[in-house]
Amino acid sequence: MAVMEEKKLLQTGIAEFYDESSGLWEDMWGDHMHHGFYEQDVTVSVSDHRVAQIRMIEESLRFAALSEDPAKKPESIVDVGCGIGGSSRYLAKKFQAKSVGITLSPVQAQRANALAASQGLADKVSFQVADALEQPFPDGQFDLVWSMESGEHMPDKPKFVGELARVAAPGGTIIIVTWCHRDLGPAEESLQPWEQNLLKRICDAFYLPAWCSTADYVKLLESHSLQDIKSADWSPFVAPFWPAVIRSAFTWKGLTSLLRSGMKTIKGALAMPLMIEGFKKGVIKFAIVTCRKPENVEIE
Repeated sequence: MAVMEEKKLLQTGIAEFYDESSGLWEDMWGDHMHHGFYEQDVTVSVSDHRVAQIRMIEESLRFAALSEDPAKKPESIVDVGCGIGGSSRYLAKKFQAKSVGITLSPVQAQRANALAASQGLADKVSFQVADALEQPFPDGQFDLVWSMESGEHMPDKPKFVGELARVAAPGGTIIIVTWCHRDLGPAEESLQPWEQNLLKRICDAFYLPAWCSTADYVKLLESHSLQDIKSADWSPFVAPFWPAVIRSAFTWKGLTSLLRSGMKTIKGALAMPLMIEGFKKGVIKFAIVTCRKPENVEIE
């Protein structure tokens, strides 16, 4: 009962955090609620950031080696932790596919559906409130299972990965892009105390449960007999993101919007320098992990 109550409190906090903050984010940064992918050692202007967010989607697809062959493109997509639906709409248009997004935030789901309707995509894209750990879909439904920066919110990583594997169609691709902590060394059993303390402060601000490493994700995917498992540390490619978010927050427009958005959003904004510290000290890694579900192997 205590575990269930803790999960419920976490999910309520996540939903309320995004109910409060999504409008601010959209106003400042558009409909893609995730990091951008930046070329290294290049000066970045404000206008580059939205382009970089699209580049993040394209680079993720490229890393997963998703086929450009029209005959092999995904026809059905699930966006797990969809925000206000930026990825879903982009992928649906790119592949002429059907896409469904799930989020814990009623505000996000409503806004995502409204944006889909305004862009003429209501027949291809839909959004609903649902738990990523108990997805309301039958087994083997989606050719592409997409999780862009939602895994860090999952309190049960084995169940999360199990659900991604379950809803993937045979031969389907799974793409997970998420914040992780660094991989542990051979002689380490845990992170150092100062690293744990830093992550706890971030968790408290952004409604995150315990972190895991990229290696942990790989092991979980291996436990489901998934194929072509690949991972990479993309931290250097997202380095300009958090400083840019902080700069936008401390413009007049950003400050007035922040004050109107509520205490949860303000608390998150004040924790943004901790994310930069974590990246600079190598504690936080921005990871991508991709794989495919076997054509003929049943995932339990």
